[in-house]
Amino acid sequence: MAKSRLNWTAEPWDDAELLECAMVVPETADSATFTFRAPSGAWFDYQPGQFVTLDLPVPGGNVQRTYTISSSPSRPLSISLTVKAQEGSVGTRWMLDHLKPGMRVRAYGPSGVFTSHRHPARKYLFISAGSGITPMMSMTTWAWDSGEMPDIAFVHAARSPSDIIFRERLELMANRVPGLQLRFTVSRPDPFRAWHGYLGRLNQIMLGLMAPDYLEREVFCCGPDAFMTSVREMLIALGYDMDRYHQESFGAPLGEETDVPLDITPEESTTAEVVFADSGVTASCAETDTILAVAKRSGLNIPLGCTFGLCGTCKIRKISGEVHMVHNGGITDEDIDEGYILACCSNPMGRVEIEL
Repeated sequence: MAKSRLNWTAEPWDDAELLECAMVVPETADSATFTFRAPSGAWFDYQPGQFVTLDLPVPGGNVQRTYTISSSPSRPLSISLTVKAQEGSVGTRWMLDHLKPGMRVRAYGPSGVFTSHRHPARKYLFISAGSGITPMMSMTTWAWDSGEMPDIAFVHAARSPSDIIFRERLELMANRVPGLQLRFTVSRPDPFRAWHGYLGRLNQIMLGLMAPDYLEREVFCCGPDAFMTSVREMLIALGYDMDRYHQESFGAPLGEETDVPLDITPEESTTAEVVFADSGVTASCAETDTILAVAKRSGLNIPLGCTFGLCGTCKIRKISGEVHMVHNGGITDEDIDEGYILACCSNPMGRVEIEL
């Protein structure tokens, strides 16, 4: 019997250690699940629904892409990322074509606040489309592993039945616990296979039939931006309390940024200075430059994902000084209290010292 690689005496995995691909499992025609382990045997500590950012060695230079963890922290020996190729995909296409067991990649995280752990409720409504099902799978697996009867209405939209990622795994769980109710809708059925679920685009009438008690449920939504906008509009029209609505997106936000400091405004004509303490680098810049841009010009690498303050990948600790940070929810108040900023959307005001 092979010796276990698990090292319970170690600290949980952190992103200083590369991840090793352990297994690749095809899910649909254009998606697959990549399972990773820590070469040291360290275990994984995160919240269901969080994500990591991979640094992928694609031709022409590395790119960084953010992916939700589709596995659950209740199974801490590994983490899994389920990716789906989109039109024009670079990083995901490289993973599907080239990432094999035994290969190692750098990852940053875990990060993110889209998790049921932050919003405990008696009843949940998960609404997803396409690869947006991944955080819902993580949260549902956590609920299954908790040993308590869940109350989850799980609504998912896909192009066809064969495009429903995790369908068999979800049905296996739903067959065993009546508290997990699956509701699938597809744009078209598969040829020569009967489809007994919903057909067509998700709408208000359909949602009411799928989850008649939606007003009583905490809602988590993930999918393409247009899909999530449609869901938001539906729920608002149905009188849902939107304070109980949560969504995850790695696309540019449609609304205005949040948490905008009102007391100071960066000026292009005003000079600032950024000190990268660990690297011994000091750089002059304008107040309108971001910490991320200054680091890049200085030859320093800060991991990045969305670049507009949503994903939190570029979170870094500020040692001293003040910044003007305009973000879209990618950092928590607790992180800010501990001195962290998001480099992609923070402008130096005067002299700022960064832990890099």
